[in-house]
Amino acid sequence: MGRFKCISDIQSSKENIRVAVAGIRQRYIATKRDRDLATALDRVIAIDEDTGNVEPVRFTSTGETRGIIVVDGAGGGKTSLVKRGLAAQPGLEATDTTRPVIGITVPNPATLKSVAQAALKATGYPVGEKRLTVWGMWELLRERFQTLGTVVFWIDEAHDLFPHGSKSEAPHILKTFKSLMQGDGAVIVILSGVGTLWDSISFDHQVQRRYSKFELPPVTASTDSKLIWKLLVNFCDQVGLEPPDRGDLLDRIIHAGRNQKRLYAFRRRRCWTCEDHALFRKREIHRFPQSNWRLRKRHNRTSYSEAGPR
Repeated sequence: MGRFKCISDIQSSKENIRVAVAGIRQRYIATKRDRDLATALDRVIAIDEDTGNVEPVRFTSTGETRGIIVVDGAGGGKTSLVKRGLAAQPGLEATDTTRPVIGITVPNPATLKSVAQAALKATGYPVGEKRLTVWGMWELLRERFQTLGTVVFWIDEAHDLFPHGSKSEAPHILKTFKSLMQGDGAVIVILSGVGTLWDSISFDHQVQRRYSKFELPPVTASTDSKLIWKLLVNFCDQVGLEPPDRGDLLDRIIHAGRNQKRLYAFRRRRCWTCEDHALFRKREIHRFPQSNWRLRKRHNRTSYSEAGPR
């Protein structure tokens, strides 16, 4: 009986851990970059004082809108940032008849046709009922935007549309987006992706004029260590753990997260990671010139045995 009770206690403990970790993962930590994005959105979105309706700000006599390009490394939190930023913007809530925000993720394969199909589907249009050309799809999408009162068209993972180093299709794709940002029913186009997104399309001076670049700042020990430590202590408290010794832990977490707004699980004891191994080798190679390769090899073998994983 005692054995079954022990197994039951272990299973219950594991379930409690899963629930606690899931709760932590669902938390969103608002930072200065959320406020900065809200400011960027305020510049391109206007609210009619008489009707209370939300509409894009027009920047030229032709009624042209402006767009935003959000860039950061993979896994840096771009999607969550934009999603929450748009949700917090007044007047962009969907109703039974309106869809102020239409957002999609670039499908695979990443083509103008597949993006148009995904966008039409997001508007509720039954894709496949009509045989349309690619341009016809984009014209239909423009009509759907007008019907639904769409203000923002957000394309996530947009870097897949512009393979790095390939600029042959970029002008055509950018012209298509430009058509959505002009005339009646014009929308604000938001593109989010990794850093190569801006590199792949900023060669066009019109892109630099029509879009503002919003690059997520890197996480550094000097600016973010206080916040990260506060979160770490808070998370430990939630799951009933004692906070670890601070030491160089924050520097290691920031390094492991590639200086992005992401937190990693950690252990109380020091872990010997691939980054440690690579940095260790690099440091030791610089200490010994190439001519002393035997000495360097013998020293590395001794050092690894003393400082390697245990």
